[in-house]
Amino acid sequence: MSRIRPHLRGSRLATAGVAATAVTLLVAVLSPTAGADEPPTRATALKNAASALADVAGRLGLTAAQGTAVRDVVADADGTQHVRYDRTYRQLPVLGGDFVVHLAKDGTYRSASRATKGAISLPGVTPKVSAPKAADLAAAALRAVNVGETLKRLTSKPELVVDALHGTPKLAWRTDAVAQDSLGNPVARTVLTDARTGTQIDAWDSIETASGDGKSLYGGTVPLETTQSGSTYQLKDPTRGGTYTGDAANKTDLCILIVCLNRAPATVFTDADNHWGTGSTADRSTVAVDAQYGTDVTWDYYEDVHGRKGIAGDGKGSFNRVHYGNDYNNAFWDDNCFCMTYGDGDGNLLGPLVSLDVAGHEMTHGVTSKTAALTYSGESGGLNEATSDIFGTLVEFHAANSSDRGDYLIGENVVRSGLGREALRFMDKPSKDGVSVDCWSTTAKDLDVHYSSGIGNHFAYLLAEGSGAKTVNGVSYNSPTCNGSSVNGIGRGKLGAIWYRALTVYMTSSTNYAGARTATLSAAKDLYGAGSGEYGAVAAAWSAVNVA
Repeated sequence: MSRIRPHLRGSRLATAGVAATAVTLLVAVLSPTAGADEPPTRATALKNAASALADVAGRLGLTAAQGTAVRDVVADADGTQHVRYDRTYRQLPVLGGDFVVHLAKDGTYRSASRATKGAISLPGVTPKVSAPKAADLAAAALRAVNVGETLKRLTSKPELVVDALHGTPKLAWRTDAVAQDSLGNPVARTVLTDARTGTQIDAWDSIETASGDGKSLYGGTVPLETTQSGSTYQLKDPTRGGTYTGDAANKTDLCILIVCLNRAPATVFTDADNHWGTGSTADRSTVAVDAQYGTDVTWDYYEDVHGRKGIAGDGKGSFNRVHYGNDYNNAFWDDNCFCMTYGDGDGNLLGPLVSLDVAGHEMTHGVTSKTAALTYSGESGGLNEATSDIFGTLVEFHAANSSDRGDYLIGENVVRSGLGREALRFMDKPSKDGVSVDCWSTTAKDLDVHYSSGIGNHFAYLLAEGSGAKTVNGVSYNSPTCNGSSVNGIGRGKLGAIWYRALTVYMTSSTNYAGARTATLSAAKDLYGAGSGEYGAVAAAWSAVNVA
């Protein structure tokens, strides 16, 4: 396949403001007093936030022309509350208008995290560039990054927005251009166009990128929760929100970002004896076992460790499609169907992309879209990808599967000899893949998000394990620092606790690496204290990758 880029990608539906420590530890840190009051309810937090907004609207730049909509609510065990909002201007979505209101235990306003602090005011909201023209420009942009491909079923869907992510707020068209390549695989690009001049402001790829048992391809024999239907069993898990896995029958579709035109089927797998797969790809249900198991383990990680029930935090399950396309070297999460899709790989570069860390990576794109909604472009796009790599890795460790032990290699099980390396990405030294970067520089914003993610991955490895040579679960690592320092790790549990709190409470759609440093330091302060060793370790690990 001429277009294959062997990097995990994630597909996310663009929404307003857009372009995954054990629970006991988290509770113990935030609420050390036994018998403390229960955290405030969502309704209480929303009421308090609404009252606070009425008082501080001016400080947040809110005017009569602007509207707000709640995206997420986090209520800490100690009573503090954090309510995340998206913003509109004259009923148009504002990219970069998202903000988080932080409330004290008594519900009073404490502070706010804002994607942009600039005033939002436009002379008008009537575009000079028509929607069809914006659609044509986006289609041309998609063709330009797929040179040599004959694109089929190309569609473009413009939406009028206010862009506050790129300097002075301006009226813009955000257009999702979607097509199929010569092999029928989806390609997509989101293009942001100045609605007055027709100038392209930004553009980015939009594909980011049950009780029985099953013999999986990568994880050995694994437990599965299923649903009995008559005399057969469905690969559908009633204990995890109804999550299920279906067969895409090697078909493709256009369900990326827009209304589906020809959704590939996802017929639920069934089995007569509740023992699934053979451990070989000759049995089509084998990779379905891997996909369902990966979904189960990812659900369990977020619930067990962070108290998050389901990808959206609402207790509802997603679903998987396996055997997508032909020789498809990719896997992706799509908000449009709230589902995971897995290709079988071409057998030369990659095998079936249903490994644990791939599942954790892609499903974390769903978590990110429901929380910080990091824009999939520039440094925030690199952070988006790093977030998926970080939690995909933590999911793999959390599974404690002896057939697929946790490591800091991304996609090592799916890689074949034709790729020329042992994994898709390397968290201890990202540059080992030949394209990613270990250290931040002013050019990070210009890199592909899968390459600039190396900065966040390197930080995460250093924070968890520290610098220098060491062996973890039989894998040798030797992580350098960019400033010549020596960094001591604080463990994976604390890395996960800090990054999750930063993602869900402090990061916004425009957060860059400097902003991620601030967000994770705020999270470390909340969890462990400003003078703690953990707080100092976060600062040292960011400095070690040149983020000051």
